[in-house]
Amino acid sequence: MDTPVSRRAVLAGTAVGIAVPAAVTVSGATTGVTRRITLYAEALPGGLFGYGTAPGQATVPGPVLEIWEGDTLEIDLVNATNQRLSIHPHGVDYSVDSDGSPLNDSFNDPGETRRYVWHTREMSAAAGRRFMPGSAGYWHYHDHAMGTDHGTAGIAKGLYGGLIVRRRGDILPERQFTVVFNDMMINNRMAPHTPMFEAHQGQRVEFICIGHGGLPHTFHLHAHRWADNRTGMLEGPADPSHVIDNKNLDPGSSFGFQVIAGEGVGPGVWMYHCHVQFHSDGGMVGLFLVRNPDGTMPPGAQAAIDRFHAHSHSHG
Repeated sequence: MDTPVSRRAVLAGTAVGIAVPAAVTVSGATTGVTRRITLYAEALPGGLFGYGTAPGQATVPGPVLEIWEGDTLEIDLVNATNQRLSIHPHGVDYSVDSDGSPLNDSFNDPGETRRYVWHTREMSAAAGRRFMPGSAGYWHYHDHAMGTDHGTAGIAKGLYGGLIVRRRGDILPERQFTVVFNDMMINNRMAPHTPMFEAHQGQRVEFICIGHGGLPHTFHLHAHRWADNRTGMLEGPADPSHVIDNKNLDPGSSFGFQVIAGEGVGPGVWMYHCHVQFHSDGGMVGLFLVRNPDGTMPPGAQAAIDRFHAHSHSHG
């Protein structure tokens, strides 16, 4: 059974000069469905590259790809650049033909279109009253062929995005933001040009956090906390998951969580940043604006935003 993939907008602000990335999501309750999409890899201003769901719509980061656990995603990647590149996923199953690495001769030459097939599976019972994990989680995808056989140039220039495999029954968010720490940048930007994400107080917000580059980082979100597990939410009073507001985000790693915007603290402007101090001082910081429930600006919010844009970050 083939079902088209629907597209919903991510209602998030992004860095100056970068369009808002889309989220490609799925609907329905049938497992084992094959979803098909087309992605376009394109050159962007400033020497960047991005993935997009239509010609001229490439963004940094690329669109969030979402699929239900147990389904298959077929991606036709169109290379509209003059560079060798690919798409390589984390957290899902694929054959060597869809590995996205030059090792397996799995990449797109300039102008080439290639199909990549990603499979997912549900948790299954194993011997000894144990269970084999399924594919559900907050993952990511990226280039693995530009510049070197590891895609170092492609990743440095913005060829990356979020990948979510959802378990049946997962709660879907009202707002969704992708945060990529890539060397000393956030979504390939530095403060004060980093993304400002927005939500109304009381809305369910989902953060997808991804690490790239060659530096260790930590992700900290002011005034909000989450459970350190697959979803960021506790499963019940006996759930042993630690509740945190800061987590390591090293190259190649990813995690995600959901929070209720402004829960317990109200509306306002809250920072998210790398908590390695010289990284935040150097510009690895952005803003999370929680508006009033009716969408109006809370008192003091605009002044805080103005102070952020006037602050001098040391990029040296």
